[in-house]
Amino acid sequence: MADLPKNIGWIGLGAMGYPMATNLLKKMSEDTQFYVYDVVQDSVDRFVKDGAGRVHACASSKEVTDKSDLILSMVPEGSHVRAVYLDPTTGVLASPSLTAPKLLIDCSTIDPATSLAVRSALTTQHPHATFIDTPVSGGVLGAQKATLTFMLGCSETDPHLPLLQSLLGLMGGNLFPCGGPSLGLTAKLCNNYCSSLITLATCEAMNLGMASGMDPRVLANIFHTSTAQSAIADDWNPVPGLCPEAPASRGYVGGFRVGLMAKDVGLAVESAEAVGVELVLGRVGLGVYRKAAGDERYRELDSRVVYRVLEGREDWRGDFPGEVGMRRDETRRLIRRAREEGL
Repeated sequence: MADLPKNIGWIGLGAMGYPMATNLLKKMSEDTQFYVYDVVQDSVDRFVKDGAGRVHACASSKEVTDKSDLILSMVPEGSHVRAVYLDPTTGVLASPSLTAPKLLIDCSTIDPATSLAVRSALTTQHPHATFIDTPVSGGVLGAQKATLTFMLGCSETDPHLPLLQSLLGLMGGNLFPCGGPSLGLTAKLCNNYCSSLITLATCEAMNLGMASGMDPRVLANIFHTSTAQSAIADDWNPVPGLCPEAPASRGYVGGFRVGLMAKDVGLAVESAEAVGVELVLGRVGLGVYRKAAGDERYRELDSRVVYRVLEGREDWRGDFPGEVGMRRDETRRLIRRAREEGL
């Protein structure tokens, strides 16, 4: 494992960034210092308090860079990444400290063109520093539990890979070098495009089953053991009450905001057009997510709220009052037991 830097810079303490940074704070050595910046001062103040003397507030992305050996960023959109890195006064690239060979790690999900533009500007202005896109999958729950998947915009032979594995491995269990610059983002957009459509299909199928008289728990069990099995159906089911930890069971609060999913699906559709790939379902699915994101009742809720937009049934327990065991819970119990017994 590579030695980890002692001065970590973190930019972006939102729904994903805060729990990710928290895992680093908890797991890195006690002498590691953190320099943080976010446009929401309350988030910075809260993280400083959590750090008990190890976290230091900064007034800009530039100041974070001045004081850190390595910088990570996690912000919502491409425009924010441009501001974080390219602002001539307050941006990361304005820091004279980049004459040293620093590593800049951007975990944001944005358009590949913006990521490549930031990388190009860095290479021109500060050739000794390195910028790598490392978007994540797993949502807020994955960020909290440190089970994220990282998609790395580098090759398997990249000299920075051991450090990336050691550092990012503290926040997630799966790291995949995707081949080169911006390909981490390509992987993420492909993943979210696929995930978004699986969500819509799950919404429609579950609603179809209930309208025909099926208990949704029975249908979910069938999905779990059949070809419709997916992480969406098992862990993020859009039907309230099927997954106790899922946002759908908490009024769709938390999770991955529908506006961000609309953004990602839109970026995937744009990327497909740019490389000449036909997407049969893309624009239809995008329309559903944009409809939800444009409705003030839904825009701050988890993306699985499209079930409500599609008028899916939420009050199903009245017609299906009995108890039904969930097969996914039994599967997880067996997996835990096997791991505990070293099988």
